[in-house]
Parts: sequence; structure tokens; C-alpha cells
Amino acid sequence: MLYAQHDFAESTDEEIILLYKSGDQEAFKILINRYASPLYNFTARLTNRNDASDIVQEIFIKVWKNIKHFNPAKASFKTWIFTIARNATTDFLRKKKSLLFSDIGGNDDENMDSFSENIPDKDLLPDAALQKLQDSRLLDEILQKLPSNYREVLLLHYQEEMTFDEVGKILDKPLNTVKSQHRRAIMKLRKMLN
Repeated sequence: MLYAQHDFAESTDEEIILLYKSGDQEAFKILINRYASPLYNFTARLTNRNDASDIVQEIFIKVWKNIKHFNPAKASFKTWIFTIARNATTDFLRKKKSLLFSDIGGNDDENMDSFSENIPDKDLLPDAALQKLQDSRLLDEILQKLPSNYREVLLLHYQEEMTFDEVGKILDKPLNTVKSQHRRAIMKLRKMLN
């Protein structure tokens, strides 16, 4: 079956998915091209650059296998694919941890008093110290020192330009928890940069 040449550059993710579901195999390649780099950057900063390529391949395999279940009424494709990316990265880190028999210990920040969860967020803006993070190498070094839950929030919010609501959907956490983790991450970054 022949399909008319389609200008994918102007198409939304959802339009491309519909074309793929209707038999246009080129459409899935467009999704890969559109998301390979952002997914690589996200996973590399949560793990490392060597493992990121393997994780991104795993993400696209999962997307390919499950794209029939994608429902644009529930979330945007970007939110859906980054949820898969986060889960694939978490699975990878768990496997790696069990292989290395390392015992890093629990995360006390998760058990912090819920009082801070209810403090309204005034959309904390990075100050001059945080502007130093423009340097990619410095950013990678600093992010590796943060707990993974803080890294995920910062990367999704700043690098992928997602709202806290979208980040919450990806991480499967309430909005106030995401805002609180963002606030704590910013405070930790400021301490590290001073």
C-alpha cells in the first residue's frame, strides 16, 4: 500500500502516531528522530553516557511494543514516553545495583515530614549561582551528586521544559511532592555551588 508523502515536521506526535497505526512505517522513525536526543540526555544524566544508549534502545522497543495502548486523552505522547524512559532507567539502575551487590541504603529525604509538602511553591527561580550550571560538564558532575529523585525532577522540569504537573504524572507523584522535591533540589544545588 502506498502512502502519500507526508510533511512530518509540522505534525503533532499524536498525528504521527495515527499515521503509524494506519500502516505508515516511516512515522515511527520520525518519533525516534524527534525523541532520541532528549531521551538520551535524560537517561545519561540519570546514569551515564555509556549506559544511556542501551537504555534509549530499550525505551524505543517498549514504545514500539506498547504504542497501541497510548491514549492521548490520558497524557501527551511526550509525558507517556518520558514515563517509559523513567521506568526503564529505574529498572536498569535496579539491575545494575543488584549485580554490583551494593547497598547504598535508604533515602531519608523520602521520609521527611509532610509539612514541607504543603508549602506553596513560588516557582523558585535559579539564582546567579545556579546559572553556573549552564556548563554541561559542571551540570553533569553536580547532578550526579544529587539523589535520583531530585535529578529526575530537575531534568524533566528544566531540560525537557515540562510543567510540575507533567513531571508528577511521569514520576507518579502528587503535585505538592514534585514541588517539594524541586525546592529541596534547588536548595541542595545552592549549597553545592557555594
